[in-house]
Amino acid sequence: MAHNVIAEAKRCLNCKNPLCRKGCPISTPIPQMISKFLNGDIKGAGEMVFDNNPLSVVCSIVCNHGNQCQGHCVRGIKGEPVEISSIENFVSSNYLDSLQFEKPVSNGIKVAVVGSGPAGITISIKMAQLGYDVTVFESKTSLGGVLRFGIPEFRLPKAIVDRYEVLMRKLGVKIKFNVTIGKAFGVDELFRDGFKAISIGTGVTWPIALNIKGETLGHVHYGVHFLEKPEVYQLGKSMIIIGAGNVAMDVARTALRRGVQDVKITVRSDKYSASDEEKEYAEIEGAQFIYNKQPVEITDDGVLFADTVCDENHRVISVSDKTELMRADTVMICVSQRPSNLILKNTEGLEVNERGLAKITENGETSRPGLFASGDVVRGAKTVVEAVETSKRVAQAMHEYLQSLPKDN
Repeated sequence: MAHNVIAEAKRCLNCKNPLCRKGCPISTPIPQMISKFLNGDIKGAGEMVFDNNPLSVVCSIVCNHGNQCQGHCVRGIKGEPVEISSIENFVSSNYLDSLQFEKPVSNGIKVAVVGSGPAGITISIKMAQLGYDVTVFESKTSLGGVLRFGIPEFRLPKAIVDRYEVLMRKLGVKIKFNVTIGKAFGVDELFRDGFKAISIGTGVTWPIALNIKGETLGHVHYGVHFLEKPEVYQLGKSMIIIGAGNVAMDVARTALRRGVQDVKITVRSDKYSASDEEKEYAEIEGAQFIYNKQPVEITDDGVLFADTVCDENHRVISVSDKTELMRADTVMICVSQRPSNLILKNTEGLEVNERGLAKITENGETSRPGLFASGDVVRGAKTVVEAVETSKRVAQAMHEYLQSLPKDN
């Protein structure tokens, strides 16, 4: 966070061709936001940003700004870019604090939103603002999905996520916790009970296994599960993390903060996949990176690794026949996630691709009329801002679909 947000805002050149906006996946109107802010219209600035991105305050914290808005700022060519994230955070936080939403006039049309992560929050807000009777179905006991259970508190305070539940309820959104669509009831029952459109945004919460010997041992865990409730794990003094994406960085930083003294992040190739910023934070907090290591087997004492060789494109082209034991008390697997297949597998007429993700059109429509999908369940593990951008388009498509239905339907 910048020490002086106003001073940062004054550094903005208000470019006629704002590259910062082009670098933003959701095209945040950055120069206009800054102009309104400096002219004393902070409410107008906040409203503009919120309308474009309901999760703007979240994105101002968790986005990879160095590769997006700030990374495209022209001031960064010869010096330091404008710290756009700090300005957006200040404006968005102020707007949420002062926001007094009233429940819109209902049009009487019921809409179901499955999942309350970034996609579900975005769609439910947008649809509620249009007057739809929205019910959110969440499998856990709290709202937020990856925002609450996948991002550590030190990166994204849970109090911010709580504010969205308050906001959604003010808009008249109903939230049903502890309900997993595909178990007691599914999509067919939702349509039966009068929901005219359904959006699936269940994310990718199931870890992908390595499928190597030793993966079921007691000291072996999956990073996506660990981040959900780290306090229940006994980690010991040393940890090996297999994988080097942003989840691995969060796992490493969380483990170090919970007293693990020796954290090694092992990378199969010669390049990490996390953002530069997250990698630097993990490294400065004490994580050690070890490259060109492929796990072959997990034992009670640690992991047997084979050395790899990569080409100029960082692709592994050969693996050694020899293995070496790297000792650790705990092993965390962080190689990626896939969607829960309960709702996808148990919904008749819903097509999925070879990765188990829902097949959709550009507007988020699935192969079944009235059923839409958005977020990671469609694209795989992506960023919060990408989920929001997709979900905005899906909400508009749902609105157009519902308005096209016969009025007596």
